[in-house]
Amino acid sequence: MPEQEHNLNISTDYYSPDQTAAVSVYSSTFIPDIPDIPELSSITTNLFEQLKSQFFNEMLDDKSFNGEASKKIEQWLSIRSLDELKVLGAQAKQHFLYQGITFNVYGDQEGTERTIPYDLIPRVIEKKQWEKISSGCAQRVKALNLFLDDIYHEQNILKDGLIPAHQVMAHEAFQPHMLRHHLKGKVYSQISGIDIIRDGRGDFFVLEDNLRTPSGVSYMLESRKISQKLMPDLCSSNNLQGIEQYPTLLRAILEENAYVDKPFIVVLTPGRFNSAYYEHAFLAREMDVPLVTSRDLFVENDKVFAKTIRGRQQVDVIYRRVDDEFLDPLVFRADSTLGVAGLMSAYLQNNVVIANAPGTGVADDKSIYPYVDQMIQYYLGETPILSNVPTYQCRDSEQLDYVLNNLEKLVVKEAQGSGGYGMLIGPQADQQQIEQFRQKIMQTPHLYIAQPTLALSVAPTLTTDGVAERHIDLRPFVLSSPYRTEIVPGGLTRVAMQAGSLVVNSSQGGGIKDTWVVESLHS
Repeated sequence: MPEQEHNLNISTDYYSPDQTAAVSVYSSTFIPDIPDIPELSSITTNLFEQLKSQFFNEMLDDKSFNGEASKKIEQWLSIRSLDELKVLGAQAKQHFLYQGITFNVYGDQEGTERTIPYDLIPRVIEKKQWEKISSGCAQRVKALNLFLDDIYHEQNILKDGLIPAHQVMAHEAFQPHMLRHHLKGKVYSQISGIDIIRDGRGDFFVLEDNLRTPSGVSYMLESRKISQKLMPDLCSSNNLQGIEQYPTLLRAILEENAYVDKPFIVVLTPGRFNSAYYEHAFLAREMDVPLVTSRDLFVENDKVFAKTIRGRQQVDVIYRRVDDEFLDPLVFRADSTLGVAGLMSAYLQNNVVIANAPGTGVADDKSIYPYVDQMIQYYLGETPILSNVPTYQCRDSEQLDYVLNNLEKLVVKEAQGSGGYGMLIGPQADQQQIEQFRQKIMQTPHLYIAQPTLALSVAPTLTTDGVAERHIDLRPFVLSSPYRTEIVPGGLTRVAMQAGSLVVNSSQGGGIKDTWVVESLHS
């Protein structure tokens, strides 16, 4: 076979206005500008160099390290044909299907189970960069836990006026039942997922905090397994930082949050029709603890018990993957069949630990997000290691004026919205849409926040036509106990598989990459 036919080609798909419109269903605030289409020729060497564009390319543009791992990946790809790589991709899909790594898409009338799209080309993070990300995530989660303990007890941050009291107390995720309830070590969020993006200059920002029931860790672990299976030499030659210890660490962290020695731990799932059910079963299996539904648990004398083949067993820790409103029909939604009657009473008597704690969600809402930098300074006396994306609070008159005068440049979101709904994408909107949204904001400004549009970083990604740039983000997982904080190196890299799209969510067609944290000497 001639060399030019054997070697992998660069994909020539580029962004169009229709493709960038996909951002409207993503919770991010970042949309790309449309780049000019460069001249491309058949590629045999310098594969990644042909991808240069106006976006920050993680494989090409990071000058903080010498890129040895990136060069090895490029060489590995360059000696393989597109057909060979497609075969490897098909093997990955079969692996995920065989392992049961599927998810259901909410709103899919057929209840179709899908495998997560996996991209062969890993995302590389140099160890010193990772140390900054890891330290920043640990700092952030520590401050958020202290914030939660404060608002459910002394409320000093509210009294000192750093955050408007009504913005917290009237929040739908604020749980009055948690007032004056003391948690061991003041740890409310034992498992946190911090979403991080990189801008056009290569700077890292926190896009979102996930403190309720963050998901995706099973994808992180399985992506490493399949990388090692399909690319063993490439993985071994880069001396990757390990992540396989996560389930062991998770179990240890849950044990350290318990009120008893050698606690009995369960994973509480809504059931197999939940979109993340595979992950619930995966983590229970890897931790060697029971996976239970509400039917397997009951409360007696303010203690929680599990029904087992050996009789009832008192439960000491519940790693719940059920939302607050469904946890206990006696306290929250009376029609819930996913929770356990009396669970909150047992919890408030410290007879069981619920991870993450009820009421944690008030700290990860869009309306609270702008204050996290201040929380870090207030509770820890430290400068934030990772910054927030600049955010304008429309409840503030000066910030409101700026937003109203710059709607065509901004993304405006409902403060308590989710899923990308109820948003104005200024650069994508026509004048009529902008004016209609202007009226909404003016009527109820406290319901909205706004953020600038920034370009997310990109990474080389295998497509049906070759290698092309795709936008990515990163979700490290932070484990917290009264005694320590643990973060496995890397986290989950999510990738928007469609050209021009920023949709990284699996339910919206996003995929995953293995995340390699590597040692690298400066060149």
